[in-house]
Amino acid sequence: MTNTTTVEQVDIAIVGGAMAGATLALGLAHIAKQAGRPLKIALIEAHRPNDEHPGFDARSIAISHGSIFQLKKLQIWPHIAALASEINHIHISERGNFGMTELSSDDFQLPYLGQVVELEAVGQQLFSQLEKSDVQLYCPASLSEVEAQSSQQLLTLNSGQKIAAKLLVAADGLNSKVRHAFKQPLEQVDFQQSAIITNIHTEQPHQDWAYERFTQSGPLALLPMADRNAEHRLSMVWALSPSEAEQMLAAPKAEFIEKLQATFGYRAGRFIDIGERFSYPLMLSYMKRPIYHRTVFLGNAAQTLHPIAGQGFNLGLRDVVSLLQVIEQALTNADGSELDVGINQITHDYLARRNADRDSTMNSIEFLVRGFSNDHWPLVLGRNIGLRLLSWFPPLKAPVARKAMGWTVS
Repeated sequence: MTNTTTVEQVDIAIVGGAMAGATLALGLAHIAKQAGRPLKIALIEAHRPNDEHPGFDARSIAISHGSIFQLKKLQIWPHIAALASEINHIHISERGNFGMTELSSDDFQLPYLGQVVELEAVGQQLFSQLEKSDVQLYCPASLSEVEAQSSQQLLTLNSGQKIAAKLLVAADGLNSKVRHAFKQPLEQVDFQQSAIITNIHTEQPHQDWAYERFTQSGPLALLPMADRNAEHRLSMVWALSPSEAEQMLAAPKAEFIEKLQATFGYRAGRFIDIGERFSYPLMLSYMKRPIYHRTVFLGNAAQTLHPIAGQGFNLGLRDVVSLLQVIEQALTNADGSELDVGINQITHDYLARRNADRDSTMNSIEFLVRGFSNDHWPLVLGRNIGLRLLSWFPPLKAPVARKAMGWTVS
């Protein structure tokens, strides 16, 4: 891109083109086409997808059944479906205790409970679709300044390009430049845990099983991945105390595998190799009010979750879907007249749609983290009885499954 003082006028500017931002841009292009009402959309992203991209890196994520339903409606899922590995069974247990239960897609007459995708590969597909769409893609580009004006938000990019947007969407992650520019507060709860993530090669195929094992140090999750070069793979997230995480990150590979196997057991077979290890601190970070003048915050810019239940992207996608629903309704009601997508009614309608779901999900995650990271014996007994009750009385599984699979989108 070349430096210019020309101001590009758009309806919606999205800062951040990882999973939430890219999905929103494609979704907006889709609903505008469906409504027969053109929307000028700009997407600003600093990096193309690669293994060093903070949003499209080597991690894998679980996409719930409900999220896949929404991605199909937006005609996005067909472009990434071939990259996914199904979750048909979930095994939940607590190390050293009798608590254990299982969820199966057959129990709910569903083809799968969710699917697992690798972010870098998904990013390549999403960007391929963006380049074929009507979205104006500014990449590589980053936000240098933003000025709130009464009828628009004026963005200045690092190239000097200026973009005037009726609505600004901040999808630029935990350290959102947009949030910092507007000095909006961020609440944080430190769980005093760090996550180690890596990919594991196993001796036997995973057969579409996912695992959540609660240990004294924190939850250990394994997700099924597509085989590569005839290697059977699982994606791992292991929550440890910061000191334990530092030790395990530096441990020789053989020692790490031995400790991991001893902690998890052999339900998924023998672990024979691991990939590169990464670590990050685990916190709950959230904006109490994820809107501002002509601005909406969504995805990790609005909230980041502990990975204990794999709900981060799924909650962010519900942010995306809610904003799409509000804008689609406004497009329909405009009835041929010019629509200002940044008016208070749109941002406040978005906020009203998101409040209950955000609060419920964040409270549930905090309850799980604190409830399963506590060795006080009444809590240990209570949660193990709870897991056993789920096994003994299958109807009790339905509410758990609904939350895990995102059956409802508010």
